Amino acid sequence: MATNPTASEQFVIIRNSNNPSHVRIRAPNGLFVQAKTTNTVTADYSQEGTSWGNNDPSVFEVTFVGGQLTGEFQLTNGYGSGAASVLTNHWSTYITEDDFRSMANDKLTAVRIPVGWWIASDQNPPKPFVGGSLQYLDNAFDWAERYNLGVIVDLHAPPGGSQNGNDHSGTRDGTKDWGTDESIDRTVGVIDFLASRYRQRSGLLAIELINEPWAPDVSLDKLTKYYRAGHQAVRKYTPNAYVILSNRLGHADRTELLQFAKDLDKSVIDVHYYNLYSDMFSSMTAQQNVDYVKNDLSKELSSIMVADGPSVFVGEWTGEFGHLGGASQKDYQTFAQAQLEVFGRATFGWAYWSWKNNDAHNHWSLKWMIDKGYISL
Repeated sequence: MATNPTASEQFVIIRNSNNPSHVRIRAPNGLFVQAKTTNTVTADYSQEGTSWGNNDPSVFEVTFVGGQLTGEFQLTNGYGSGAASVLTNHWSTYITEDDFRSMANDKLTAVRIPVGWWIASDQNPPKPFVGGSLQYLDNAFDWAERYNLGVIVDLHAPPGGSQNGNDHSGTRDGTKDWGTDESIDRTVGVIDFLASRYRQRSGLLAIELINEPWAPDVSLDKLTKYYRAGHQAVRKYTPNAYVILSNRLGHADRTELLQFAKDLDKSVIDVHYYNLYSDMFSSMTAQQNVDYVKNDLSKELSSIMVADGPSVFVGEWTGEFGHLGGASQKDYQTFAQAQLEVFGRATFGWAYWSWKNNDAHNHWSLKWMIDKGYISL
């Protein structure tokens, strides 16, 4: 038994075919790991057969933390050595120059591109992530500049932990643990990398310092400390790019960053609005959803857009909404139009999540919504 870690070794996990959450762990010495006491596990259980019952100290139950996460960590970890080819195929085919041409033809003016912290370590990021995405971000700048679109580089997944526990934050298990001094320093380093690399690109419109930090897990003090340092990192390289500060989700005041942001030149407050993720919306009719946008969200947006304050960006919204069922095309058109009218007042504009969506949830795709006549810009 070792009380401190030494050299790495390979352990083999054996699952119960009748209950995959029950496993045994074979150590490099050929023996099984067992629970020796309440606080001690040892690799010295020699019995090969098992009933998979609770009386067997070599049987463990796997608990999946964070539910069914489907982010880039899970994808690359799951595909292992095949992850690079899977992602390269996705990057090279999912969004292409044709999409940027279509965005321009559809009268869009900018594109918000989410990235993970490991892009700063391309071509050899820490496992399980794989390199190669940086070239496609470079390509996006080429295409954006060709079609006169601005680029917002959005740090969706910061290093040192997850800011919200969602799979798109790069989390391995759903734990919300971003906000330590170390994680803040590392995240500023990623912003420094992005600002340095794209400072001379005419297409650089803004850098978003982090996406959707969650309250109260990410405290306001820690967040503003990071935002000040991140703003300084951008300003070290460019006086022109906007710096976007995402509002906290969860139990937080939507106006809490207004006074702080006044001291940061060319700063923008980012708010996200979805008529989803709450039982309240699933019990609404289509018209009630429209009324909520025109009344409640309109009032909230007005409270953030104050005189002499920072610009305001509705950085995410979509055409899907929670409802009692049976929404018609006309309902979706009316709901989308209400959002365009309200969010169109935002002083920094809006961004739709997302441009494309290849599964059955078509209302999440702005391209599909435009092509099918649900949205007219």
